[in-house]
Amino acid sequence: MLYEIADEKIFFIVRILYRSTMSEGRDWSEYNEHLVRRGELYLALDFIDSWNEELSKMNYCKRGHPFEYPESLIRFLAVIYYVMRVPYRALEGILRSLNKYIPALKVADYSTIAKRIKQMKIPDEWLKYGDKGDVAVAMDSTGIKVTNRGDWIRKKWKVRRGWLKVHISVAVDKRRLLAIKVTDEKTADSKMFDELLDESKENMQDGGRIKKVYLDGAYDSKRIFNRLDEEGIEPVVRVRKDASTRARGSPKRAEVVRAVKELGYKEWARKTGYGYRWIVESVISAVKRMFGETVRAHKWDQMVKEVIFRFIFYNVVISI
Repeated sequence: MLYEIADEKIFFIVRILYRSTMSEGRDWSEYNEHLVRRGELYLALDFIDSWNEELSKMNYCKRGHPFEYPESLIRFLAVIYYVMRVPYRALEGILRSLNKYIPALKVADYSTIAKRIKQMKIPDEWLKYGDKGDVAVAMDSTGIKVTNRGDWIRKKWKVRRGWLKVHISVAVDKRRLLAIKVTDEKTADSKMFDELLDESKENMQDGGRIKKVYLDGAYDSKRIFNRLDEEGIEPVVRVRKDASTRARGSPKRAEVVRAVKELGYKEWARKTGYGYRWIVESVISAVKRMFGETVRAHKWDQMVKEVIFRFIFYNVVISI
């Protein structure tokens, strides 16, 4: 127990020191401008200039009724719907107000807006990582409530709708999301590791390569160690305190266990940089602060889409 408390204190101190260092070296005028540009991003009207050109491409060789509204308009409305939590009918009202000043902007009714947002594909390029060289990755999961009912109501009336579990992979240097998977609350973190790693590798561009992966104790598995060893990726995984130093099917895991026992956990964490794993937690915290901790949708596929959109849109926000 004391060992665990000491570990938590150490990482808390590391985080404070890291954040204070970041604050001292931050250009506050540039940071303030970045926050202002977020507002421009939320209400960007660039799609108006490319309206006709985009529609012609979308309707090329299309059978049936042609599209009347470009996909870029739907993305614009999806940001307002998912991020600002504006209802569909209010979105129609926003278009009406904009139409008074921009006659070229056609107004879609709320039912069309709802249908197109539900059918909208989230752009793959929002997850692409363009930097060259080696990259360290951190993985973790978090829960998203499927209702905004208070905890007291759930306890009092025994109302329970469960929650979504979001598994993410983050590039440590840029704090940029590389991969995301959404499951039910019963899915273990370790079961989603392979899918997260595969998607992270797919989203690396310009010859980038994953060189190291930071994982907490939920990923302490021989299978995961063996996969990373085969890929030539350094595993920085917090193994169990009572873990055996014998190979027993995973020489790489045994190697890490011996290093922890020989150096001691504190020195091993310092030497391997395990403290950087908290960056994935900071990304989770940032997304929840910006976009909320609950979903508005009621159907499973739409709840998943809403969560994925918010997390991936975080990449767009931090890149401006």
